[in-house]
Amino acid sequence: MVYCDRNDDIIYWASEELAIPYYSPIDKKVHRYFPDFIIKTSKGKRFMIEIKPAKYLKPPKPGKRKTRRFFGEQVEFIRNQAKWKAASKYCEDQNMEFKVFTERELGIY
Repeated sequence: MVYCDRNDDIIYWASEELAIPYYSPIDKKVHRYFPDFIIKTSKGKRFMIEIKPAKYLKPPKPGKRKTRRFFGEQVEFIRNQAKWKAASKYCEDQNMEFKVFTERELGIY
């Protein structure tokens, strides 16, 4: 948020103010997804940004035993994929770019 406030190229930003409907294959219902940021630049580009740890971009790997934690991570991965698919489609229709930033893009290691 500080980056957005201090960046002269960003003329508008909002956090979790846009609701995108998405279908969850987990419970077979439509839910609302609120992306972390909407950004507009001085050059007219618009972005939808989601911030997640890098480990959430890949399916979880089971250990020797499939634990409750593994199943929870699997459900979250599936849910995120459904959200991001809906966000990508929304952005395509609105002439925006959808990006997922991790600690790598943010310079946090």
